Amino acid sequence: MNRELLYVIEQVGREKGIGSEVLFEALESALLSASKRTLGTGDNVRLTLDRKTGAIRVFAEKKVVETVTDPKLEIGLEAARRLRPEAQLEETVEVDLPPQEFGRIAAQTAKQVILQRVREAERQGIFSEFKDREGGLVRGTVHRIEKRTVIVDLGRTEAVLPEREQIPGERYAAGDRVRTFVLEVRNTPKGPQVVLSRSHPGFLVRLFETEIPEIAEGIVLVKGAAREPGERAKLAVASTKRDIDPIGACVGLRGTRIQVIVRELRGEKIDIVEWSDDPAILVARALSPAKVASVTVEGQGEARSALVVVPDNQLSLAIGKKGQNARLAAKLTGMRIDVKSETELEDQRRRQEEARVRGLAQLEEIPEVGPALAGPLAERGLGSPARIQAAGIEGLRGAGLDEGQAEAILAAVTAWLARQVSEAAAAEAAAKSAAAEDGAALSGEDPTS
Repeated sequence: MNRELLYVIEQVGREKGIGSEVLFEALESALLSASKRTLGTGDNVRLTLDRKTGAIRVFAEKKVVETVTDPKLEIGLEAARRLRPEAQLEETVEVDLPPQEFGRIAAQTAKQVILQRVREAERQGIFSEFKDREGGLVRGTVHRIEKRTVIVDLGRTEAVLPEREQIPGERYAAGDRVRTFVLEVRNTPKGPQVVLSRSHPGFLVRLFETEIPEIAEGIVLVKGAAREPGERAKLAVASTKRDIDPIGACVGLRGTRIQVIVRELRGEKIDIVEWSDDPAILVARALSPAKVASVTVEGQGEARSALVVVPDNQLSLAIGKKGQNARLAAKLTGMRIDVKSETELEDQRRRQEEARVRGLAQLEEIPEVGPALAGPLAERGLGSPARIQAAGIEGLRGAGLDEGQAEAILAAVTAWLARQVSEAAAAEAAAKSAAAEDGAALSGEDPTS
């Protein structure tokens, strides 16, 4: 019977992918639970199962006393010294109990404990296996479709491919073989749940690592990826060797390599650009196929932004259909990108210059400011009455004025702006009155009646 027990443990371990030690521990726990159920043994009992012979031994820890009142928990001093000659009163000794026969109820208890432990071990094994594969590719078979969520059979477990993680326009049928990206593995009360994706940028990166030998070997590095699934993607690559063209390696002879990936992505267009540590060069390359005239990068870290100027005939190409090209370039570079044509930039500069000149002229009209202070204030970003009012006392003091000067200038500017509003309102009222008189004259009515 012991040999058969060892054989069953080995066989179950192979079938379920569970280590034999886990099964031995489960069986020990089950038999101990069964012995407590039928024999009423206490918490001082432990059970061991020999890993080589299958022999079962039960031990009980008992306290050494002069007079035994509870044989299950206590042992006399003389009996204790037969087991361990150096035993003393109040110490504990371990007693080897005789083997017990387990009844039907005990056997059922043991079976339930073993099944529960095996299920827990199996679930933990599945979780550990797929947790290690998180962020990688797996192949599976479409098992069924539930409300547009695809259930994929991965062999040891089933995974879900939610609708939001599918490539738009893809259709699946039971039995289809699919390659997916392991997006997330989480433990749930019902067991491990594996969430798959085909729309994540990581899926694109892993496909390139699988299909392009230079990427798999580390000669070509994927530095960034951005996707709008089913439509277009951008990938930034760099070479660790000067004589290797990273873009050529990814495209392959006559596009043979990249076509395999495009087919997997159901015709998604892929732009491959060469990575650069210079953010301005990277932005210019990311906006390909558009030709860029200049790039100005401002800010640091996540707050960086880029102003891109393109020739007039390249503006629509740089922005792309519904802004797609510029949007993907922003995702790839991690920067906010503002694309302008040369004509737009020139118009913007002209309007800014006109506003600057107009603001200076307005400041020079105000006696408290005058030509002497208008220039220095404009250099500090306070080049118009509206800007001075918005800056307030603190802004003026920051421009080098004392508190008295700042208060006087602010009061004068506020009064000037109020007059402008009043004059504009009066002019608007006069225009409306004139328009009413003209309308009355045309209809033959007396405008004074």
